[in-house]
Amino acid sequence: MDEELKYRIGITLIPGIGDVLAKNLISYCGSVEGVFKEKKTALQKIPGIGETLANVVRKQNVLGRAEEEIKFIRKYKISPLFYLDDAYPQRLKHCADSPVLIYYKGKAELNMKRIVSIVGTRNVTAYGKKICNSLIEGLAGHDILIASGLAYGVDICAHKAALLNGLPTVGVMAHGLDKIYPAVHRSIAEKMLENGGLLTDFMSKTQPDAQNFPKRNRIVAGMADATIVIESKEEGGSLITADIANSYSRDVFAFPGKADDEFSVGCNRLIKNNKAGLIESSDDVLRLMSWEKNPKKVKANPQKSLFLNLSPDEEKVVSIIREKNNINVDELSFASHLSQGKLSMLLLNLELTGVVRSMPGKMYCLN
Repeated sequence: MDEELKYRIGITLIPGIGDVLAKNLISYCGSVEGVFKEKKTALQKIPGIGETLANVVRKQNVLGRAEEEIKFIRKYKISPLFYLDDAYPQRLKHCADSPVLIYYKGKAELNMKRIVSIVGTRNVTAYGKKICNSLIEGLAGHDILIASGLAYGVDICAHKAALLNGLPTVGVMAHGLDKIYPAVHRSIAEKMLENGGLLTDFMSKTQPDAQNFPKRNRIVAGMADATIVIESKEEGGSLITADIANSYSRDVFAFPGKADDEFSVGCNRLIKNNKAGLIESSDDVLRLMSWEKNPKKVKANPQKSLFLNLSPDEEKVVSIIREKNNINVDELSFASHLSQGKLSMLLLNLELTGVVRSMPGKMYCLN
């Protein structure tokens, strides 16, 4: 198996060979291993290859790096999913530019019957958070997987809300699985692995460079039945994701906002240009996707009951927030005599169990 995986990884490392051309090579050569063992004269006859790329393929100097990546995969129990594998996201497979190979760590089924991607601005407002939380709460009970990009703003709000409401959630990353970016979301990412997962088409040691994010966005759009945009400026990654979803003939929805609100310009424009359907609630999504029938009754997230058995430190934090009503995280750290790292973990647990709520400006209040 490792020998086959070496070639699967290797073909993604050949300079000048993207996903579309790689699939073409595999098709002509009969297998991914066959690509590396094919004669140069045969390779250069394949459409899109030519003599230059045939020489690059024949050098085979990428297989050493592939073997190194296999060690990383085995050590951290990562699942490499080839585009012909049954476990590979089938919705994504049908996209012409889908990745030849993706790397996945988690428990969520990537081919669930219903998958929704939620994207939006990194500078999410209180209004955007409210919409996001309400949307996902309304989707609970309908066997829906929530996908997003683990970024600041709407992305992390969607992941948190999914965890709170017992929905599986997958974060699609623009770098390898050897890191979490932004690092502040590590605690959320670790919880996602329990009933969701982390997904990428980038190898370990890949940095979260700017050019990787649009590439990441095609997975967010391609693996889902529908993409929902919650707040967006005139330009931004969420609009790129919406455009990609449209190019894949997937449903795109957007929440409208005030005409003069900078974080509503993108959504309003998508709706105005008929690139997204206007929605105001989860009911709209369920109706438009024909998912409203026979919802499953789900038990409340078992984590919610934990607030009845708070640890001493959690009780201290809750007591301070109750006294102050709204409090900044820095002030809370000073008042509780807890380090920022420990406090962040406590606040995350309290937020996921529904005891506290985060607000803009690093503020917290009781639910």
